[in-house]
Amino acid sequence: MSSPCLAILNQVFGYPAFRGQQADIVEHVAAGGDCLVLMPTGGGKSLCYQIPAIARKQAGQGTAIVVSPLIALMQDQVAALTEAGVRAAYLNSSLDAGQASDVIRALRAGDLDLLYVAPERLTTPRFLELLEDIRIGLFAIDEAHCVSEWGHDFRPEYMQLSVLHERFPYVPRIALTATADALTREEIVRRLRLDAARVFIDSFDRPNIRYRIVEKDNARAQLLDFVRAEHCTAQGNDAGIVYCLSRRKVEETAAWLASQGLRALGYHGGMDAATRLKHQQQFQQEEGIVMVATIAFGMGIDKPDVRFVAHLDLPKSVEGYYQETGRAGRDGLPANAWMAYGLADVVQQRRMIDESQADEAHKRVASGKLDALLGLCETASCRRVRLLSYFGEKSEPCGNCDTCLNPPATWDGTREAQMALSCVYRVAQASGIHFGAGHLIDILRGNANERVKQHGHDTLTTFGIGKDLPEPEWRAVFRQLVAFGLLTVDHSGHGSLMLTAESRAVLKGERRLIMRRHTTRAKSRSSSTGPRADRTADMSPRQRDCWERLRSWRASTAKEDGVPAYVIFHDATLAEIAKSMPDTIETLAQVPGIGQRKLERFGEELLDVIEAG
Repeated sequence: MSSPCLAILNQVFGYPAFRGQQADIVEHVAAGGDCLVLMPTGGGKSLCYQIPAIARKQAGQGTAIVVSPLIALMQDQVAALTEAGVRAAYLNSSLDAGQASDVIRALRAGDLDLLYVAPERLTTPRFLELLEDIRIGLFAIDEAHCVSEWGHDFRPEYMQLSVLHERFPYVPRIALTATADALTREEIVRRLRLDAARVFIDSFDRPNIRYRIVEKDNARAQLLDFVRAEHCTAQGNDAGIVYCLSRRKVEETAAWLASQGLRALGYHGGMDAATRLKHQQQFQQEEGIVMVATIAFGMGIDKPDVRFVAHLDLPKSVEGYYQETGRAGRDGLPANAWMAYGLADVVQQRRMIDESQADEAHKRVASGKLDALLGLCETASCRRVRLLSYFGEKSEPCGNCDTCLNPPATWDGTREAQMALSCVYRVAQASGIHFGAGHLIDILRGNANERVKQHGHDTLTTFGIGKDLPEPEWRAVFRQLVAFGLLTVDHSGHGSLMLTAESRAVLKGERRLIMRRHTTRAKSRSSSTGPRADRTADMSPRQRDCWERLRSWRASTAKEDGVPAYVIFHDATLAEIAKSMPDTIETLAQVPGIGQRKLERFGEELLDVIEAG
């Protein structure tokens, strides 16, 4: 293909060819077509609107307006585009009045190729009137799943973006997301009035990510074992993100990891803005930091070398899990998605749904999404197959998830399930109230402790009938019964368990249950088979020396420019320079990731760094 879009890809971004469906998408949008793009994180979504934006501006069709939900995301994108020689800017609350006026003046003068703006600002009457006074090349709506009220990142302002179709019907629109099941796709199309738009769906597979879900048994210690074994090396520690459900847990976990010698920082919505900004900038600009955060952190982070994402609490849906784990390995190198999961997580999420103020329709959807995630957690088959099937994509076992690498043992747990369900029934019948899993397990195992005797539960027919099964195995049984929808959580707030209508078939022997065996916690050990992101693995000593000098040069240059190191050059570009050691500007220009502007600005410096060795 030879076109203005390909020329922009070569000259501005320094890449020789498009990947996957990128070529079809950029040509369609550059020609004035509308589309919805579903592409995984790290798949090159941004280029799908940035290149048509530049092409349409060059053709005299106006500035592209990019709707973006987070300040950090805008800042990252604009910094990277500016380094590449693209005239980009953003309008958000981080600018003072004078800076905002300068941006608006440049917009009116036609001096911008792209302008990033939040949906809250875009939909104000004043800003819409401003847009009617200028030439607009296209509208790009990033993170389009935020329009879905069923979704995990719902932003009410996104619902108002149908105004773009109503007031600017001849301006092409491209909506993009990395996370959308069939229900969310339909909602994006309907709410954004994209009924006639082409839909491009790329594979949701992130083959470089290894998915691993472990049974909780001192989750913080399990996390530390995992990080030390997989992501701490003599050359330095990897950057990672650890997600927690509560602000308190974020702070406690970050402090504990720091006490164990890791560079750990916290991030949540309750922190003051200055601290949040400081921690975010440290994470982006420094190496080896572990960010412990609520889901308030991450959607706006474009850091390509996050080597792991860990969850200490269960997300609410497969979309949330996929979105959050997708922040690992954006550079295509091996990365880990690790989660610790237990009965308390299931109970907590069920209770949060039941106690929410949402209407019954929303609760049903939330329950269905949680059921799908629990199915992913409990599956004994390939996790990637299960994950991709949720998004309607068929695949074969991947050989790179925990269930493929170490297939879990399964067993017929029907008899034990009947014991557990009978115990729930007998306890409720005798006491008129419900109890949690710990108390029920004491009864099943015949532990006549004070609480059991106080309620007379040592006289029940189910007392001691499960004494042959260890306590951890019983916890796994109860966890799976809740996951399978055979037990539910009452509204007491204490995690008490009740039978559901579906449990009747099991109690009557009409349904067989195959369960996962409980696995005993084993301390992680570093292994050569584990995913390692080593750019220098196939380098000679001379090339490694060059690689280190290039990284040092990049760090100082990024500091001077006040941008993250990856905005100057990605690791992949530096690694290719180190391996090929170009000695002229012409040969340097052949390295992927070096566009014309960066070649002009950094070319001679890079050659000097190479020659210094």
